[in-house]
Amino acid sequence: MKAYILICCLFFCHFSGAAQTVSLHPKLEVFRPYLGQYWQGNLAQPGSDKPVIDRSHWSRALNGQAIKTVHSINHGEYGGESFIFWDQAKDSLAYYYFTTAGFYTYGTMQFNPQTGEITALENVENNQNGITKVKSHSKIMPDGSLQVRSSYLQNDKWVEGHSAVYQPVAPQEILFK
Repeated sequence: MKAYILICCLFFCHFSGAAQTVSLHPKLEVFRPYLGQYWQGNLAQPGSDKPVIDRSHWSRALNGQAIKTVHSINHGEYGGESFIFWDQAKDSLAYYYFTTAGFYTYGTMQFNPQTGEITALENVENNQNGITKVKSHSKIMPDGSLQVRSSYLQNDKWVEGHSAVYQPVAPQEILFK
């Protein structure tokens, strides 16, 4: 009897997991390679002795109408959650990003099918460092890594932001303090 219950559970888990990846809003299909994946990258500035490890997880959300990302830097020193969705009114990919630092961002994304790159432009609200906009570029590379680079509009000047190469890693808990 226990073996039967175990087999039924495994069967259910297998097909419920498969069903989750089946439906996705057609405009979100560009994110399918990111889904279900855990990523890890080092955001430390060159020459810095302090590691800045960013871990994230991408998943399907809201019955396939959104993509949810959760990330945490240095086991919860900083983190955030995003929802990416198709905004019919803007005729664009859009997103909101909420942080543990008390600010949030919102913006739009464009996917370039020739390069495979996703470019995001976001507005930042309540940032204590004078950052009002962020522009980022993300792309999954041929080796399976995820390359990300950004720039910030800080005190009315565009400055180079962080860049990192994220590697796929085994599933792990994304922590917040």
